[in-house]
Amino acid sequence: MKVSHIIYKVEDLHKAVEEFREQGFAVEYGKAKNPYNAVIYFSQGPYLELLWSTGMPDIAKRMLRLFGNRKMADRMDFWDHYPSGCCGMHLENYASDLEQEKAVLKKHHQKFFELSSVRKDTKGRALRCRCLFPDELGIPSMMTYFSTDPKPKNFVHPNGVVRIGAVYFGTKSDYIPLIQELCDDEFLHLFVSEKPGDDIRFEFQFLSNTIEQ
Repeated sequence: MKVSHIIYKVEDLHKAVEEFREQGFAVEYGKAKNPYNAVIYFSQGPYLELLWSTGMPDIAKRMLRLFGNRKMADRMDFWDHYPSGCCGMHLENYASDLEQEKAVLKKHHQKFFELSSVRKDTKGRALRCRCLFPDELGIPSMMTYFSTDPKPKNFVHPNGVVRIGAVYFGTKSDYIPLIQELCDDEFLHLFVSEKPGDDIRFEFQFLSNTIEQ
C-alpha cells in the first residue's frame, strides 16, 4: 500500500478553499451540491482532503453504535469534532479489493469496519472505492484506488508545488510493525507518539525545495 491522502480538518470549508487558492493551490470541491470536503490533487503521490464534515448524520452514528461498529462511529465523531489541522491518513492499495489488508489486520488481532463508497465529483465522475476503518485511530484507514483516476496529468500548482513529498505519522509502537507490513511507501515516516492518529505532519515538495505543514 501507499499513502492515499491526508485529512486536514477545517472549520469553514469555503473559507479554507479560498485561503488555499490564495496560496496558489488548485482546489476543487468534493461534489457540486452541498459539499462537505474539498481536495487538492497532485499528479503523483497522496492528495490533501480539506474536511469540514464526514457527512455522516448523527442518526447514522447512533445506528452504528447500536447495530454496527461503535469504534467506526467514534472515528467519525473524532473527525467531525476535530478543531483544525491534520487528523487522519488513508492508505490505498494496488488491487481491486482489500482482502490482503484484512488478512494482515486479522493476523494482528485488529478489528475493522468495511464499506463501499461512491461520490460524484464536480466533473461528473463517479468515484467508487472500498474502505476499511480499523477500530484503533493509530492504524490508518485503507481504501482501494478510485474506479476513475481523478488526478491531473503532469500538473504543477501555480505556487510551484508538485506533490506531497513526505508524510510523518505518529502512532503507538505496537502498531508500527503492522503498518510497515501493510505499507511500502518510501514517503511515509512512522514514529512513536503519545497521540496515535492525532500526530500527523507532511511536507510539500516544490520544483526546487520543500516546506513542512
